[in-house]
Amino acid sequence: MPRQSRIDTTGALHHIIARGIERRKIFEDDQDRYDFMKNLGLILKQTETACFAWSLMSNHFHLLLRTGLSPIATVMRRLLSGHAIRYNRRHQRRGHLFQNRYKSILCQEERYLLELVRYIHLNPFRAKLVADMRQLDRYPFSGHGVILGKHEQHWQNVEEVLLHFGKRIASARQRYRGFIIAGIDEGRRDDLTGGGLIRSAGGWSAVRDLRVSKVHIKSDERILGESDFVSEVLDKSLESFDKRYELKSRGVDVDFIAKRVSILLNIPEENIWCEGKMKELVRARSLLCFWAVRELGMSMAAMARRLNISIVAVSKSVARGAEIVKKDGFTLA
Repeated sequence: MPRQSRIDTTGALHHIIARGIERRKIFEDDQDRYDFMKNLGLILKQTETACFAWSLMSNHFHLLLRTGLSPIATVMRRLLSGHAIRYNRRHQRRGHLFQNRYKSILCQEERYLLELVRYIHLNPFRAKLVADMRQLDRYPFSGHGVILGKHEQHWQNVEEVLLHFGKRIASARQRYRGFIIAGIDEGRRDDLTGGGLIRSAGGWSAVRDLRVSKVHIKSDERILGESDFVSEVLDKSLESFDKRYELKSRGVDVDFIAKRVSILLNIPEENIWCEGKMKELVRARSLLCFWAVRELGMSMAAMARRLNISIVAVSKSVARGAEIVKKDGFTLA
């Protein structure tokens, strides 16, 4: 069965799980973990990606991210390749470090944000990497201790999580910790870890009840959410795919976009491809990158090669282009 394409959009919440190849270790020691965290923080800052929860195990890790300037696929490509290169160099090994495809589940934020924060932050406890809650509170390789103020990671979005538990930091942290403790006895959550139908229904028992009642709900392996949310996400995804297919069928490519930008901004087309920090060139390249990446579906890596700039620079250009389109009402068609 062919793999389904990933679903993503700005502001989407993703639960990400990446495992070592053949479930082998991806962290040999604390230095590997600290190197990974440093790289993660740098990438999240550059792409303005929000991180609400995370935990590093021995052979895999969990992240709870909200898409920012760059697609989650770009964030993960940089994160995984960077760690693999450093790990292989440090431990004098060759070959793949991670499984070919990490798991990314687009989540219904209103319903599942806090449940996923708890699930991810309890992973070290359930894996017996820590003996009790006191050790988990001070465990440096998950976001739990950061929320409690035991550690500091500038790239973790602590405030937004704590606001769900109150406006005063001290009492909010206390309520948050109680919420985490309450999840210990829940064990494995099928509605968070099972297949698409299991997730949408709320567990295996709910699935059985639905089958008995002959009730059908919308589900998808890539999405964690209620049936209506799944339908909405899939509809938007199909709409995006249809739009890109239509553009390509009409002969719209990156060169066509460059011509369109040239006309809109009244500058020579060849200048758009030239290096320079002049205001009009930055504006032109921003429009070019935005339409090529968001409308046509080109990868940021491809645009970086075409413009001879970094992927980070393309990401920033896409964000600027979005603002230009919104402010000036420019359209590609």
